[in-house]
Amino acid sequence: MKSFLPNLITLLNLLCGCIAALYAFQDDLLMAGIFVGAGIFFDFFDGLVARTLRVSSPLGTQLDSLADMVTSGLVPGIAMFQMLKDAVGLNVWDQDDRIFIIDEPTAWLALLGFLITLGSCYRLAKFNIDDRQTDSFIGVPTPANAIFIISLGILAQQTQITWLFETLTNPYILLGLTLFSTYILNAELPLFALKFKNWGLAGNKIRYAFICISIVLIATLKIYAIPCVILIYILMSLIYQWLRKPSQKV
Repeated sequence: MKSFLPNLITLLNLLCGCIAALYAFQDDLLMAGIFVGAGIFFDFFDGLVARTLRVSSPLGTQLDSLADMVTSGLVPGIAMFQMLKDAVGLNVWDQDDRIFIIDEPTAWLALLGFLITLGSCYRLAKFNIDDRQTDSFIGVPTPANAIFIISLGILAQQTQITWLFETLTNPYILLGLTLFSTYILNAELPLFALKFKNWGLAGNKIRYAFICISIVLIATLKIYAIPCVILIYILMSLIYQWLRKPSQKV
C-alpha cells in the first residue's frame, strides 16, 4: 500500500484534469483553473510523498507524465481554443451543440489553440528521456505553462480593465501567445526547479526570493498577478543562469 500511495495521488491529479477539461469545454475557465490548480498540487505532492517514502518507480514516472498530459496539456489547449473562439465571435457548434463546424475559416483559427496541447505532449515525452532535467528544467514545465494560459483566459472573462480585455480578446495576440507558449515549453531555456533538497538558505536563495515575490504579488494584485508570476519565474531563471558561476548549482 505504501508503494501505491504516490500513484494514487497522481491519479487524483488526472481526475482533477478530467473535471477541468469538462469545465473548459463549457467555457467556464474559472472552474477549470481551480481544478487545474488542484491537479498541480497533487502533481507536486505525489513526488514529495514518493521521495519521503522512498518508493519512486518507473511506473510512477510514466503515470505522472500521463496525468500531466491531461491536466497541464489538454486543458490549456482547450482554454486557448475557447479564447480564440470567443475572440472571433464564432459559434463553432451546430444548433444542437453536437457537431463541430469546420467549414468556417475562423473555426480552424480556434483549433490552433491546441498547438499548446501538442507542444505540451512533445515536452513531456522529451522530459522522460532527458537526463539533464533531474534538478532543473530545460524549457518551461507544463504546469507553469498551464497556469499561465488559463489565468489569461480567466482574466479575459472577468477583467473590468478595458485595455486588458481588448488585449486578451484580440485573435492576433492570442495566436502570438499560443506560439510563444508552444515555443517556451520546448526551448533550450534553463529554468530552476522549486524542489528543495534541504530547507537551508544556501543553494535555495533564488527559490526563496521567487516565493517571496510571488506571495507579495498575489497578495496585492490577486488574479492579475498569476501570469506575471510565471513570466517573472522565466526571467529570474534566465538572469540567474547568466550571472551564476559554472561551479554553482541552482
